[in-house]
Amino acid sequence: MIELTQENYQQEVIQSELPVLVDFWGIRCARCMTLMPAVERLAQEYSGKVKFAKVDCPKNRKLIVSLRGEVQTLPTFLFYRDGEIVDKLVGDDVTEADIIESLEKL
Repeated sequence: MIELTQENYQQEVIQSELPVLVDFWGIRCARCMTLMPAVERLAQEYSGKVKFAKVDCPKNRKLIVSLRGEVQTLPTFLFYRDGEIVDKLVGDDVTEADIIESLEKL
């Protein structure tokens, strides 16, 4: 998984030729930490089909602000195609099955 920052978000997500799943997480977010192994496993399963990236939110506050309200709760998963957000999953109720369903839509 690619670690995103303010500096590489445009290139890795907006300009990506592949669809992109961006996992916004934080070390103090229990649900984020629970889902992380599943997301990393899915990154391997979808390799070459979907780019997987993650943002450590506490370390990248400027990036979060630049997304103009898209990320207000953790975890947040944004799904991009052709540089545009096409799906979004948010909150403690997100499951691995939800993520897979959104990936299949990409």
